[in-house]
Amino acid sequence: MEQGIIENLITELTKLPGIGRKTAQRLAFFILTMSEEDAKGISKAINEVKDKARFCRECFNITENEVCNICSNTSRDKSKLCVVEEPSNIIVIERSRSFDGIYHVLLGALSPIDGLTPDRLKLNELIERVRKDTVREIIIATNPNTKGEMTAQYIREMLKSFDVKVTRIAYGLPIGGDIEFADEVTLGKAFEGRREI
Repeated sequence: MEQGIIENLITELTKLPGIGRKTAQRLAFFILTMSEEDAKGISKAINEVKDKARFCRECFNITENEVCNICSNTSRDKSKLCVVEEPSNIIVIERSRSFDGIYHVLLGALSPIDGLTPDRLKLNELIERVRKDTVREIIIATNPNTKGEMTAQYIREMLKSFDVKVTRIAYGLPIGGDIEFADEVTLGKAFEGRREI
């Protein structure tokens, strides 16, 4: 077997996020040991997602249809709209089974240094949804980092003139975590986000 095709596979696998050369090499040799059926199944799934996946015209989630399953689900609470940075955030929130509203995906977070200015995100589309929909509460679920905080502040300012409640998800100590090992910022946020019991 030519070394060229293995090297090519390793190079292609390193293009995936979080996959360094060593991991790519392990994956490449694992793929070699897979059954032909399983390997072709992976290849087919990649081709299908590239051919059929698109952004929902309402919320910008990933879907095969014009409108995603969440937006088209009539049992969802359309008065609550959760703003997230990426479609992958929806998967995590949905797995928690703690939110029954609808979503809006920004497709990034504000980062002027990286060229991600407000016009590059789906912020105008968010304003249009607030204008036309029956949204009563916007829940901002951007990441708890500098970009996410800047984006949350920008959205809060942008929606000031609308009759809509704007909230931010709480953050702080993880369940099962130990206060002894918490950093000062996380512990500070936990105190800020405290609630009555």
